[in-house]
Amino acid sequence: MRKIILASASPQRKALLRQIGIKFKAIRSNAHEKCKITKDAASLAKDNALAKAKDVAKKIDTGVVIGCDTVVSVNNRIIGKPKNLADAKKILKFLSRRPQLVYTGLAVIDIDNKKVLTGFEKTKVFMNKLSDKEIDRYFKKVSPLDKAGAFDIQRYGGVFINRIEGCFYNVVGLPLARLYKMFKKLGIHILAVILVINLLGCASEYNVATGRQDLIMFDTEAEIKMGQSVSRSLEEKYKPVKDYDLQAKVEEIGQKIVSVCDRKDINYRFKVLDDKEVNAVSLPGGYIYLFKGLTDKMKNDDEYAGVIAHEVGHVVAKHIIKKLQAALGYNLMNLLLIPIGNADAIQGANAAFAAVFLAYSQEDEFLADKLAVKYTQLAGYNPEGVLTLLEKLKDQKEIREFSYWRTHPYITDRIAMVRSQLRGGMDFLDYINIEK
Repeated sequence: MRKIILASASPQRKALLRQIGIKFKAIRSNAHEKCKITKDAASLAKDNALAKAKDVAKKIDTGVVIGCDTVVSVNNRIIGKPKNLADAKKILKFLSRRPQLVYTGLAVIDIDNKKVLTGFEKTKVFMNKLSDKEIDRYFKKVSPLDKAGAFDIQRYGGVFINRIEGCFYNVVGLPLARLYKMFKKLGIHILAVILVINLLGCASEYNVATGRQDLIMFDTEAEIKMGQSVSRSLEEKYKPVKDYDLQAKVEEIGQKIVSVCDRKDINYRFKVLDDKEVNAVSLPGGYIYLFKGLTDKMKNDDEYAGVIAHEVGHVVAKHIIKKLQAALGYNLMNLLLIPIGNADAIQGANAAFAAVFLAYSQEDEFLADKLAVKYTQLAGYNPEGVLTLLEKLKDQKEIREFSYWRTHPYITDRIAMVRSQLRGGMDFLDYINIEK
């Protein structure tokens, strides 16, 4: 492996390189950073990245130097790092009221072969409007002074983000897929995990649902293909009910929930399966199933909406993708790279099918419940339906292997959280406290 030098002291960039297994040495660059646009923001980021890489490259005799520079732009105005907390508050309030463009310039210098490559990545970020109280609480947790735009998307600052268009890692400060492509052009071969990132795409969706950095190894196209495979297995084992009025009702309520949810880059599908399981499952790519045993317990559209919105919440937060990644690792590649019908692909689909029924963490369930309250209310339903169904089934005696209420040991905690959400709501401080 070639000697890799990161021309940056950024903790975020160093953490990303460590995350994908690259061994490197970090050397702070003393190059002067330009702050004014002479051509465009992308050129400014590239010029600064190249200057940093050159400054470090002249200090060493061998290796590959990575230079990076991230700038935030609003209407071609550069938003730099804040001078103090008052400036940080002013910047964050300004950014929360309009979309911003984040550019990260990259420069890679191969000292041994005397080759230089430059490039950049662009991401559009949409934030939620922030109050003074929210910003003050945030600054008690995170120092904004070393961050362009005064917030960190990969930790607590992520809850401020409504959505992004582009590469998540670019906003953190080091677009991994772009870096891999530049290394490949220079004939530099690094760890296989980066190859996977290149094949499957840099995580390009980030929204308020997770509020943190997540390594998602599958882009939307791959996620949908995976969902198609698993849905076939599910519908072979559990046939859809022939009650077409019920199917139409679930589809109608589901689409109303989708119209107000935070993720709309996929086509959601809703079906009822003919089985007495008290269950509902969400698959990758937006395939959502309710079991007849669960729908038999529902008394009104509000309860239907509550369950459906809960499952949509899991899809929005990509809980199912992360659960499958953890359960199956790279065996999931069978679902993506082998033609349907191949024995290996069928085996992979069966493994994923089993993983779908693994229990979510308590934190994931809390977040899905919180999103269910939000989505049902926005869609015009009474969010009390989320609570009434939880309360109705908390004392259910039979908890079967694939039960929707497999999280039974903490249903009481979920009820308390939903009741708090309905009666007073959870603010940013509450969210932070959940993570402790």
